[in-house]
Amino acid sequence: MVKLSPYGGEKACRSLPERRGHKPAWLKIRPPAGASFLQIKAALRAQGLHTVCEEAHCPNINECWGGGTATLMLMGDVCTRGCRFCNVASGHPAPLDPLEPWKVSQVIAGWGLDYIVLTSVDRDDLPDGGAGHFAQTIQAIKQRSPQLRIEVLIPDFGGNPAALAKIVRAKPDVIDHNIETVERLTPRVRDRRAGYRQSLRVLAHVKELDPTRYTKSSIMLGLGETEAELRRTMSDLRSVGVDILTLGQYLQPSKRHLDVAEYIHPDRFAKYKQIAESLGFLYVDAGPLVRSSYRAGEFFTAGLLARAQEQSPAAPKPTTSAERNERGGSLNG
Repeated sequence: MVKLSPYGGEKACRSLPERRGHKPAWLKIRPPAGASFLQIKAALRAQGLHTVCEEAHCPNINECWGGGTATLMLMGDVCTRGCRFCNVASGHPAPLDPLEPWKVSQVIAGWGLDYIVLTSVDRDDLPDGGAGHFAQTIQAIKQRSPQLRIEVLIPDFGGNPAALAKIVRAKPDVIDHNIETVERLTPRVRDRRAGYRQSLRVLAHVKELDPTRYTKSSIMLGLGETEAELRRTMSDLRSVGVDILTLGQYLQPSKRHLDVAEYIHPDRFAKYKQIAESLGFLYVDAGPLVRSSYRAGEFFTAGLLARAQEQSPAAPKPTTSAERNERGGSLNG
């Protein structure tokens, strides 16, 4: 049986738990707790730093922080944009903290990690969108912790090529910019200043500036997209050279945010993962609770760095946070 979705396009009729308003059993989320979680939270509060894990009410905060992975959010906790899926507060942000790059590098150095993810709110109030501040933070981390792999999840900087060049010149290992949803749904899901084609141009420009940088993007499912639209979006991302893709379930942060159109079954995520891999992405992760920076260090290390290890057997084999924990490791090494 096929019916027309009120969110646009046709889709197979689902059982009641999979439709909007009835969260299925596979979306069970553990509340945050544990020694590693408390240690990371205390260190961040001491320096007045923020994480997207907390601000966006990420469902994986317990697992990621417990395994020693956190995504730091730069330039405050107030965004100048108001995307309809995002729980980060929007409004008029405070001036930049010029010491933030140093604070971030100091906090991270004490964690003994091998991988870190940096993101930020949108700062359309700044001439370069905050790209220079972002780049300074990357450089500060490299100076204090040169062994760290750095992934950055960046805004579009208003499509400013000069601003994007500042990020690329700082040479993070992975540059991530999320396209979020299919083209048809973009005007309803994202802020009017964030465009589908503009996001593709951002990702394309990274590769033009430095083809050696790994690029990454993420798509939320369950907003009313069709499979055909999802395939087209994945193809668009590959056409601009995106290397890494994550697919996750959209979860409504509050009643004032967009409704969930559909809960996607894990079997369909597995199917979409196979489709994405057939398109040539170097690494794909897909699942209901997968997020753009979900266990990013583990995914990057297990996938791309493993290939580098095979090509250079004499190089030391990188270890993930999970492997260190199995050996009795901690955030402090």
